[in-house]
Parts: sequence; C-alpha cells; structure tokens
Amino acid sequence: MKLSLRTRLEQLATRLAELDHLLAAPETAGDMDRFRAYSREHAEVTPVVERFNAWRQAESDLAAADEMASDPSMKAFADEERAAAKERMDALARELQAALLPKDANDARNVFLEVRAGTGGDESALFAGDLIRMYARYAERKGWKVEIVSSSPSELGGYREVIARIAGEGAYAKLKFESGGHRVQRVPETEAQGRIHTSACTVAVLPEADPIADIQISPADLRIDTFRASGAGGQHINKTDSAVRITHLPTGLVVECQDDRSQHRNRAQAMAVLASRLLDRQRSERQAREAAARKSLIGSGDRSERIRTYNFPQGRVTDHRINLTLYRIDAIMDGELDEIVSALQHEFQAEQLAALGGEA
Repeated sequence: MKLSLRTRLEQLATRLAELDHLLAAPETAGDMDRFRAYSREHAEVTPVVERFNAWRQAESDLAAADEMASDPSMKAFADEERAAAKERMDALARELQAALLPKDANDARNVFLEVRAGTGGDESALFAGDLIRMYARYAERKGWKVEIVSSSPSELGGYREVIARIAGEGAYAKLKFESGGHRVQRVPETEAQGRIHTSACTVAVLPEADPIADIQISPADLRIDTFRASGAGGQHINKTDSAVRITHLPTGLVVECQDDRSQHRNRAQAMAVLASRLLDRQRSERQAREAAARKSLIGSGDRSERIRTYNFPQGRVTDHRINLTLYRIDAIMDGELDEIVSALQHEFQAEQLAALGGEA
C-alpha cells in the first residue's frame, strides 16, 4: 500500500474515533443539525475504517507468517499463511483505493432528464417516447419520483422534446452516463415494405441546481413571455396564458414550460430547468478549459456523441463506450437498466483508479 494512501486511512481511523466521542457528547444531542451531520459522516467513514482494520490484521498475519517461516518444520504452513495474507491485503488495498476516489458532489442530486428527437422524423419522435418511458420505468424500480416538466408531443405519438424531473436518492449518480446520442434501428410501423430504418435521439442528464447556492441569475438577464398552452394539433389545453417561455439573454438559452395549468408553477419549473442548464454549461466550460485532464473512457458527455444503439431486429443493445452488448432489448426498454448502469460506473471507477496510479 502506498504511504499516501495509508496516511489518509490512518487519518480516517482517528476521525472515526473523534466522531464516536462527538456523537456521545450531550451538546451534540441537543443540536439535531450537528447530530445529523456527524451521523452522516460516521456512516460514510465506518466501512472504510473497517476495511482498513481488516487490512492491518492481514498485515499482522503476514508478519507472523514471516517469523514462523524461520522454523523449518513450519515453513510449508507459513508459506500458505503468507500467500493467503498477501492475497487478502491486495484485495483490501484495491477496495480501499476505490473507496477513497474523489466523489462527484452532484451524485446525490435529483436530475432533469431531457430527450430530443433527432434525425429520423416521426420515427425519431416515437423513439424519444420509448426512451422517456424506459427511464420512467427504471425510476419506478428505484422508487424515484418522475414528473414531466415540459413536453412537445409529435403528431403520430412520441415527443419532439420532453423534459422530466426525476427525484430520488442517487438519481444523478445512476443516470449521469446517459447523456449523448441514442440510435435506434428498427422497422417503423409506417414502413410498408419492412425496411429497417435508423433514427436517433439525444439525451441530456443535468443535476438539479440549487438556485440559491449554485448559481445566481439576475432578473435583468431574463426575458419572460407568457402564451396560451397548446397540445398536439394546436388544440388549446386552456384559455389562459399559463405557458411560460424564459430567455436567458446573455447565453441565448430558452426554456418553455406549459404542462401545468398554473402560470406560477410553469414559471418556477422553467426557472429550475434554466438554472440546471446554466450550471451544466458552466461545468462543461470548466472541463473544456482543463485541457490536461484525460478524456474519460465513458465519453465526454457531448450530446452529439453516439453512445448507444438499440437494434430491435437483432434484439440487442450496444453501448459503444465500453463495448458492451446485451441481447435483452425488451427488458432494457422496460427499464431494466441496472446491468448497463453498473458496467458504466465500474468502467469509470477503473479509469479513475488508473489515473490515480499514473499520478503517483
């Protein structure tokens, strides 16, 4: 184990002892905010320190085996003990290194998930509808709440654009690798000759911004227009100007929201989406400036980057970033995304570890 890693783990062990003392203190019991903060930290640190204690025990077992090896009659047994201790130490060291990887501050946040039809006309809009249903079913499996914030239905079904807010513990951590181009290959229902068509949608996953802590938006930078909400085919949903369009003048970003009958609620939702887009824009610009940083194996997160293909005739889904192909397209479209999500998270973690090793 590297000295820097061991030093950090020893510091965490000391901190855990401090937290035990702080949580038992009477003044902490009387301050619920402090008690919750200490409890959260204690829950995060405990499993790491437990692994470190197991590593130190294995280190002690290795030292005992080395001493035992000096006795010729015990050498064979000592060699077995030494090999077992080394194996445990190596496995635990890898787990500990992964546990200390930098955390994404946004991982626990809710998300705004935006799906837009791309090339392929009506078939692309139908696929956009399939994608938002796939994510909604995945969210249901996780016990998350899904709310459609804004939608632009197409004439034949599906959506030209749809924005959903997904609220739940770890939503961004699970969904953040979904940003990019999603391609579908299938025979459209309108295709009389049975030819396979290829169309595409783009998906953007934005962590929900805290409008107070994360980003400041000056009212002078906004143009707010209200208009009458309408559905597919131009039919009026209501007869009042409840729909809201907000334009952020410095960046040109435009957000529309008309899915609620309340103008006040539509405005609040549009402001929340705008804040998240501005936060995402800042993050993207910051990453672009960090030219020395290695490009993630998971991809740049560029919305134009093709990340996944859904081939219905072959029943397969392929994620091009990690060369993962699964022949269970019906289950995946029904929201069974755990296998893909886990593979992407593991690949990202492996790259982080490789980068950490390269810096040492």
